[in-house]
Amino acid sequence: MVAQRELSEAEVDRVFHALATSTRRDILRRTIEREQSVSTLASEYDMSFAAVQKHVSVLEAADLIVKRAEGRERLVRANPEMIARARALLARYEELWRSRIARLDDLLAAAPADRPTTEDNTRTTTGEGD
Repeated sequence: MVAQRELSEAEVDRVFHALATSTRRDILRRTIEREQSVSTLASEYDMSFAAVQKHVSVLEAADLIVKRAEGRERLVRANPEMIARARALLARYEELWRSRIARLDDLLAAAPADRPTTEDNTRTTTGEGD
């Protein structure tokens, strides 16, 4: 198995930009299922062929899909290597946030028992309990 290299900042920006719209996420989903022509993809959306072609170009610039010519058609398929690299990046973000939440949970669990409660603070500021 080939080791995955880290995504550069520019690659990360392109991936997040490409995945920022539901149409592009749907195009990616469709091309994961099977290779399709740009024309076939365009027929699935209520927009012009040129608009779908622009969405495909954004996904291609992010290397999330690969386009190839077959005769007069342009066929599009998902790029599993880049999808795996993007998924690894998201997994690192998830781990970062999970570890931060775990540390916060630990801090809250270790709070001193003798710290004044809200009820104690209310009695002190209103003069009750004196």
